[in-house]
Amino acid sequence: MTTNKVIQTVLAPQAVGPYSQAIRAEGLVFVSGQIPLDPGSGELIEGDIAAQTRQCIRNIQAILEVANSSLAQIVKTTVFLADINDFAAMNAAYAEFFPNDPPARSAFQVAALPKGARIEIEAVAAL
Repeated sequence: MTTNKVIQTVLAPQAVGPYSQAIRAEGLVFVSGQIPLDPGSGELIEGDIAAQTRQCIRNIQAILEVANSSLAQIVKTTVFLADINDFAAMNAAYAEFFPNDPPARSAFQVAALPKGARIEIEAVAAL
């Protein structure tokens, strides 16, 4: 039987709905989609898609650290963009965090994201 553990930290934005920041199960950490919210204010950060991408990844990083994992242990991410034309700028900012052996990734344009965000990123990491 699988034992799931809820991962929660004040160093990342609180969930904006009935879900956990992450779940640790079977040697993996499943991080819920992170939009570019400032953890302190709970508001979307100002800035272009590069700044928003960095904030999403910093939020994921904070959650993974509490789960005893790290960005280096991410095996898969999914990126949701409000505008696929932001792909190149998102990709450049994303690459700053994964200079070597980046995780598998999918990226999609979606109709809309919570709170009017331009980007959301979810991740799966090993422990």
